[in-house]
Amino acid sequence: MPTPERRAVIAAVIAAVIVDVALLCLFAATGRRSHAEGVTPAGIADTAWPFVAGAAVGWMLSRGWRRPAAVVPTGVTVWISTVAVGMLLRRVTGAGTAWSFVVVATVAAGLLILGWRIVAVGVSRRRRRSVP
Repeated sequence: MPTPERRAVIAAVIAAVIVDVALLCLFAATGRRSHAEGVTPAGIADTAWPFVAGAAVGWMLSRGWRRPAAVVPTGVTVWISTVAVGMLLRRVTGAGTAWSFVVVATVAAGLLILGWRIVAVGVSRRRRRSVP
């Protein structure tokens, strides 16, 4: 049975992975809606999977389980891998990789993947300062 500290670490990693995947699915759903494609679970999964796979590569490369909410290295590595691997997978599967989409996906993924981590770091710092 893991210690309470170990359970807390595991929970933090699971939560961070869930947030990353959920935000990438939100990105996919938003894109599908803006292009009048079906916003169904299957459609979202079809659009999101290359980026989720890229995020998984980023988690492995950064060893994200060590510092799941860290902007650097975890967040930046997950962001770059999400876009690079995601676009590569889209290209090899015949999905669109127009330059305008690459730019939008890069900016959106950066805002989402780095954004929640920046907020989390700020909240954590604020809580530590307010503890007497």
